[in-house]
Amino acid sequence: MARITGLNTKTIRFYEEAGVLPPPARTHTGHRDYGPEVADRLQFIRRCQAAGLSLREVRQILAVHDGGEAPCGHVRRVLNERLDQVRAQIAELTALEAHLETLTAHAERGAPEGDAGHDSASVCWILETEPTAP
Repeated sequence: MARITGLNTKTIRFYEEAGVLPPPARTHTGHRDYGPEVADRLQFIRRCQAAGLSLREVRQILAVHDGGEAPCGHVRRVLNERLDQVRAQIAELTALEAHLETLTAHAERGAPEGDAGHDSASVCWILETEPTAP
């Protein structure tokens, strides 16, 4: 299965332990014996992860499928939630970017007038003084 899917055996075993891949049948010598449907399931898991879904979310989707129902409505809701999370993260990162740009510009302008820099700061004047307009 590792050769067919391009995944290593540790990853496949991890998916078994995580509950997104059912335990396979075993040969008489104890080796895992995967059916052809496992390759499709592994591809689906990889696509879910590429969309940023957690293994918990993948497990929920697969549970709906394994229960005989079409999970597409559930998938749509999960993807919308994930998109909302990504948009919120982007907004937070954009705000952080602006703040960091302000701080680096503040640092480039140098210590405030009459300030000897580190001598009057408890740790670092860049973070301890308010940035001034250019």
